[in-house]
Amino acid sequence: MPINQNTHDQLERRLQDIDWDALRRPGYTPSPAAWEDQVLYFLMLDRFSDGREKGFRDNSGNLDSSGSTPPFRFPDDAYTADRAAWADAGDEWLGGTLKGLENKIGYLKRLGVTAVWVSPMFKQVASDTHSYHGYGIQNFLDVDPHFGTRQDLIDLVNTAHANGIRVILDIILNHSGNVFGYEFNPNRYPAQDEHGNITMDARWDGGTYPVAGWRNAFGETNIPFGPIDPTTHGFAWPNDAVWPSEMQQATNFTRKGRINSWDHDPEYFEGDFVTLKDINHGEHERDAYNNRIVDAFNVSPALTLLCDVYKFWIGLADIDGFRIDTVKHMEPGATRYFAAVIKEYAQTLGKENFFLVGEITGGRYNAYNTLELTGLDAALGIDDIPDRMDYLAKGWREPVDFFNLFRNSALVNKSSHVWFGKHVVTLFDDHDQVRKGNDKGRFCGDRVNNGYAHLKAVLGLNLCAMGIPCVYYGTEQAFDGAGNNDRYLRECMFGGVFGSLQSTGRHFFDENHEIYRFIADVTALRNTHLALRRGRQYLREISDSGDFGTFGLPRMIGGQIRSVVPWSRLFDNQEIVVAINTDADNARAAWVTIDATLHSAPGVLTCLYSTDAMQAGTTTPIEARNGRAVRINVPAGGFVVYA
Repeated sequence: MPINQNTHDQLERRLQDIDWDALRRPGYTPSPAAWEDQVLYFLMLDRFSDGREKGFRDNSGNLDSSGSTPPFRFPDDAYTADRAAWADAGDEWLGGTLKGLENKIGYLKRLGVTAVWVSPMFKQVASDTHSYHGYGIQNFLDVDPHFGTRQDLIDLVNTAHANGIRVILDIILNHSGNVFGYEFNPNRYPAQDEHGNITMDARWDGGTYPVAGWRNAFGETNIPFGPIDPTTHGFAWPNDAVWPSEMQQATNFTRKGRINSWDHDPEYFEGDFVTLKDINHGEHERDAYNNRIVDAFNVSPALTLLCDVYKFWIGLADIDGFRIDTVKHMEPGATRYFAAVIKEYAQTLGKENFFLVGEITGGRYNAYNTLELTGLDAALGIDDIPDRMDYLAKGWREPVDFFNLFRNSALVNKSSHVWFGKHVVTLFDDHDQVRKGNDKGRFCGDRVNNGYAHLKAVLGLNLCAMGIPCVYYGTEQAFDGAGNNDRYLRECMFGGVFGSLQSTGRHFFDENHEIYRFIADVTALRNTHLALRRGRQYLREISDSGDFGTFGLPRMIGGQIRSVVPWSRLFDNQEIVVAINTDADNARAAWVTIDATLHSAPGVLTCLYSTDAMQAGTTTPIEARNGRAVRINVPAGGFVVYA
């Protein structure tokens, strides 16, 4: 392994200083056989754990009382903070660390998580007090000191692996942090900053902007733009400009100003992501339809540098996968090159199925096309999946519109019935909710539709419908953040000054919470039955009365649906029937069609799980209705599984 992973002065300043042979070690953790078997958990590192909690169960399952922050208790601790002060606090660094996450691995394991997706932990621009999210990188080869050290990352991964949990790092290829500033030009988008100073609002217009200089740790652009001269600017290490030093070539950045039109090609490929500086991935031709020709791609030096950067992190810490940020804003050719290089390197370490999931905004077909062009394994952020999952469970979307997202594989030249199930990460809450514009809110933050009353239904849909399920941190504790800013989606699990439910000074690692227990039960069931992870999927017809000839797919009536919504997962010769109830006020029952071939003989289905514990273990007879059908009862806002 490289020398001391905790000391800045001993870290590599140049990629060429990496000893690749010393980096390798025996015994890298192999990839899982199938990522659709996994349950992902996405967390914001700054908001997860500071390691100071008391009264939680440690990684061995023992009660830990060594910390100082007591557990949250509802309703005594809820909504006690001043709203304005609490909200303001949520826009700053708050103290979550890699060590804090490491000592919560047992909490995640007992929840049923098998892969933890960690927000970017790379060193951020020092002058940016709001980059707690990790997407404003200043040094691609170091861990931000707010989070800890390289060694802390290594320890986290080792602990996760010892508990059967893979680690997926959130990485950025598209841009760096705000590491340089543009020269002022009075004829080209002058603006006033918050202090009344005339400054530059560099917006994309197709041209390149001159650069005033690299920013120092205070945000001043007083360092010449280009490779740092150590004889005159040796102080630039480690907090000024951008690192590793090979990234300091001016041509590594497009320098074309911020994106103003997010759907204009080539603007959204070339422009800065607000203040985050766009990295130049290379140039290539376009065909007559303005689509990207991947094979005509000319690789840029910056892209090859970033390939080495992220190979380094795999080798150093035994990482199992990457979630790649803002794939929409990268040339497909660049993504394809990166995917190929990373996959090859991971295979040399025995990671034959290293996971690459891309944030691909837009619909299902855009996701499919991007996956096909780039070689990524899965798509995340497909707008219609979170929306339809969210509002189907609340009774405001057609069931067929959600389930059809995973059908018709032949329309995209895929013969497998389960192609989309293997290549889509499904979730209903996340850290930015781009689809909701300025009206953001977690599932439970929807008080109009009483989100909490539907939470078990949507989680059942997420965990037992097709796709690779991902739970957003805090969902298992019914976090209810909502507002006009991303911060409301990023409450602190460890409490601090920005705890969920508008609380302060109380942590949320409660393994007795009914939603935590529900997720743990369902993930255990999912782990037991292969059909719930890999099987085909069919939305099933229902009938309220059971009369012959009156069956049909569940559908909205009068703009809403208050009904049992059942689907079958089939694998080999097994059928498992799963159902939710979109009515949070009343239990619902329905006759549900099942596979007549698999159930041609008389028999029963047994309730494997129900949100009504009294129902578990009961049976329902298979009858000759609409081929074959069973009568299923689903509790209000509930979830059931029969086999």
